[in-house]
Amino acid sequence: MSGKANTPAKAKKTVAKSEAPKAKKPAVKTAAKTATKAVAADAKKRRHTFFYQAEPGSVVSVAGCFNEWKPNDKVLKDKDGSGSYQCTVMLSPGTYQYKFCVNDTWCIDPANPNFTPNDMGTLNSVLEIE
Repeated sequence: MSGKANTPAKAKKTVAKSEAPKAKKPAVKTAAKTATKAVAADAKKRRHTFFYQAEPGSVVSVAGCFNEWKPNDKVLKDKDGSGSYQCTVMLSPGTYQYKFCVNDTWCIDPANPNFTPNDMGTLNSVLEIE
């Protein structure tokens, strides 16, 4: 009986040894590849400045597929109080739909002639980043 008890224990050790290195190597390679891809993606991003002309004292923000349509994430600033609002975002090359939110009213970009219908029955402005 003692010979049979040792056999399964040896088999478990062999399996454990052969599986451990395989589990570690892909994890290290995957982490390195992920880090490289993140750096490459950041290198491709471009600055884009959104502009909107509104009444001084307005609350102006921009929302789109680049920030999950959250208008409070990108608020435009009117630095000199003239009603010229702007904010800059970093965007990877691609096509983006967006809208401005001015005093809680959604608006397309009046300076951008590119737009597309949306699921709400209105329009979204379209921005192309090369």
